[in-house]
Amino acid sequence: MSADEKQREAEMTTTSTGQRGALDGAVVAVAGAAGPAGRAALLRLAEAGATVVAADADAARLAEAVDAARYAHGGATVTGDTVDLLDLDATREWAGRTEKEFGRIDGLVHLVGGWRGSASFAETDLGDWDLLEKLLIRTVQHTSLAFEGALRRSGSGRFLLISAAGASKPTAGNAAYAASKAAAEAWTLALADGFRKAGGESGPSAAAAILVVKALVNDQMRAERPNAKFAGFTDVTELAEAVVGVWDRPAREVNGQRLWLTPKP
Repeated sequence: MSADEKQREAEMTTTSTGQRGALDGAVVAVAGAAGPAGRAALLRLAEAGATVVAADADAARLAEAVDAARYAHGGATVTGDTVDLLDLDATREWAGRTEKEFGRIDGLVHLVGGWRGSASFAETDLGDWDLLEKLLIRTVQHTSLAFEGALRRSGSGRFLLISAAGASKPTAGNAAYAASKAAAEAWTLALADGFRKAGGESGPSAAAAILVVKALVNDQMRAERPNAKFAGFTDVTELAEAVVGVWDRPAREVNGQRLWLTPKP
């Protein structure tokens, strides 16, 4: 880790008593920020003191999510950009613009989601794969390639992929979904290895990690299905808390790790 990187890390973790939280002053980008998990992440990151740069393809829903985070945490800097994450050049431009404006990028939280399934393996529609490959793999490739340099320069950069337990134990009707998640995990672990090699003997200053859930649940889902148990599901607020918590742990400890928020299958 360079002297500049060590100084940046110290600035983010110094406390006032003077203690500051690990994310106080950090700049964190959130991809796929307009959904329930994205909204929860924006709220929690803003609460933790981060400058939050949100992106989504849905401009209207993104604006609502950004406004909600700003309203909940007056004084927090939360911005929104409508970005086509399927366009590598557009994604690189978003990353470059963010680093230029705020001087650093300390995190990329990947929350772009999507699901397609079938009643059986034989009934799998390969059109589902075509869609999920774009949503769950291409967006991971583009964001990781676009943000990798800035995360290394941060001194405490984190790339966080939200994945599903089904990637490790796919079921017959979830072939396309599980395979897409598994590919996204493999790509993220390759990024982690790049961070490891860049860190050399002193260890990585940035980390790529995978937060694994069975599935996500939010208040709207509970209201729509009041009798459902959602067994093993992770609430989006719990996911947001776990996201913030990754910065409390050293890069060496979380880099290349699957961090399970549900029991392993």
